[in-house]
Amino acid sequence: MTFEIKQYAVGDPEVEPLLAELAVEYEARYGSRSATELTRYPPEEFAPPDGVLLIVREHGESVAGGAFRRYDEQTAEVKRMWTHSAHRRRGLARIVLAELEAEAKRRGYLRLFLTTGPKQPEAASLYLATGYRGLDAGAIDTEGFGLLAFEKVL
Repeated sequence: MTFEIKQYAVGDPEVEPLLAELAVEYEARYGSRSATELTRYPPEEFAPPDGVLLIVREHGESVAGGAFRRYDEQTAEVKRMWTHSAHRRRGLARIVLAELEAEAKRRGYLRLFLTTGPKQPEAASLYLATGYRGLDAGAIDTEGFGLLAFEKVL
């Protein structure tokens, strides 16, 4: 498999398929409660120097992606992890996550933090399988959503 992995701005047309399918996925799994998740953070939070949004492309098509933003001085928060529904079960999420980890290290972060929803067991399994440690999400799950939190020391 040959992939192109490139950084994009949130507003770039190449990012639209990622966000559109992610919105559909969130709606299907969580209903209307998920409507604000993709607009919760301003696009500039995913821009250099503190953030990044990466897209994996294969044969000119966006097949997977992910982003991070500054959480605190030493920590980046992973957001927008996505694999196109037609390309799942190929290890693309692992590629995205590894690229995000490498980019976070290059930018001086010492730790990655992330949350995922309780209806995404495949995401939780990915994070545990790639060395993330589960955290108590109680303090950050103020809406009682059932968030699952993870961290990885870089």
